[in-house]
Amino acid sequence: MGLLGRHRVIAVVIVDHGSRLAEANDAFLELVRRYAESSHYEIVEAAHMEIASPSIDDAFAGAVARGATEVVVHPCFLLPGRHWKHDIPELCAAAARAHGDVPWRLTRPLGDSARLLEAIAECIDAALR
Repeated sequence: MGLLGRHRVIAVVIVDHGSRLAEANDAFLELVRRYAESSHYEIVEAAHMEIASPSIDDAFAGAVARGATEVVVHPCFLLPGRHWKHDIPELCAAAARAHGDVPWRLTRPLGDSARLLEAIAECIDAALR
C-alpha cells in the first residue's frame, strides 16, 4: 500500500537513562504507565537507554508489533546533554532500521517546557509544608 493510503499510527516511546536500582526503574515504568492512561495515544512504550530492560530496540519492536507507523521518542531528560544529542538518536536510528525503517522523531528536553518551572515550585512548596 502506498504512503497516501497508509493509516498513520503514532507510538510514543518514553526513554530514561536506566538504573541499577530496581526501585528507580519501577518508578519510571509507573510514570510511563500513568502517561499511557492519561494520553490519547494508543501505543505508549517505556525504554531505558542502558543498564535495564526494556531497551530502546525493545520499545521500537513493541510499538511496531502493535501497529505503529511512526514513533515519537521522548527522552525523560532535563537538558540537551550527550545522551539526548547523540546516544539516544543513535540508538533510535538503529532500532528504526531494525524494525522496517519506521519514521521517528525526538522531542525536545523537559527543561524547555515552561511547565517545568511550575513543577519545581510545586516540589519546593511541598518540601516547605
